[in-house]
Amino acid sequence: MKKKLILDVDTGVDDAHAIMMALAAPDVEVLGITCCHGNTPLDNVLKNTLRVLQAAGRLDIPVYAGCEKPLLARKQHAGDYHGKDGLGDVPDPNAPGLEMLHKKNAVKAMIKMINENPGEVTLVATAPLTNLAVAVQLNPKIPKKLKALYIMGGNTESRGNTTTCGEFNFVADPEAAYIVLERYTCPTYIATWEFSCRNSLPWSFCDTWLAQDTDKARFMEEIYAYTRKMVQTERYQKELVSGPGFNTCDCYAMAAAIDDTLLTESEEVAVTVELDGTHTRGMMVLDYMGLLKKKHKVFIMKKVDQEKFKQLLMNSLK
Repeated sequence: MKKKLILDVDTGVDDAHAIMMALAAPDVEVLGITCCHGNTPLDNVLKNTLRVLQAAGRLDIPVYAGCEKPLLARKQHAGDYHGKDGLGDVPDPNAPGLEMLHKKNAVKAMIKMINENPGEVTLVATAPLTNLAVAVQLNPKIPKKLKALYIMGGNTESRGNTTTCGEFNFVADPEAAYIVLERYTCPTYIATWEFSCRNSLPWSFCDTWLAQDTDKARFMEEIYAYTRKMVQTERYQKELVSGPGFNTCDCYAMAAAIDDTLLTESEEVAVTVELDGTHTRGMMVLDYMGLLKKKHKVFIMKKVDQEKFKQLLMNSLK
């Protein structure tokens, strides 16, 4: 029986990597892709998601438009990290139009897919958690119906990539992250910013990955060129170090959701999100002392089998 996944994305280049990985996995069925504000404004996220599906030959996967702004926070995007459009500003005259979108709202679609497949759906969230927070507000029972939740977001050592102490997905909607970590009591796995930095891959692997003689690899090389050039600059390495090499952070959460054996080390701990701090708003807090008195604990990802991870990446562009 295939694993049933729902992907909640804010499609920039890193989400594109992760979507391709899920679509290429033979034992995975992607039920749908729900889109959220984040790396780029929602309209771009929707266009980008359709472009990725077209490149993968999978426009049969339903795509849904979700929340275009955070619950309470000021709306922000990832600047030019992925290019102004989120996919490296590569022209695409043959891009699918937004008429390809499904009409149902993403949050309602997410609830429906989970309700129709109780205990079978794994939700992979690589965007700000706004859609998930709204979904549990509308239907408080859905966390109990999920098989598992995998999140790329948050941090463990107050190391920020957007603010002094905050990772982008959590900073982009701290209230949503707080709600999700409070109310989603299904098995929850978090691939944090520092974790992805420590598990980054050599740039030589990235060269090999993109050198595959396929249309998918050529598409990925084009959309990733802008970001790669930027992260390899000396200034970026000094100011916003993302590890010693190729860090495709969203793929870690996706890969762990695809292959249960990929995760080789994790720690189980209660977590929450700081909402009020001047420098720490959006920072994930780990409660090692048990002061929060929370029954639900999450699995913080520590190490992965890098050979299996590389193989999933390679397969994604075949």
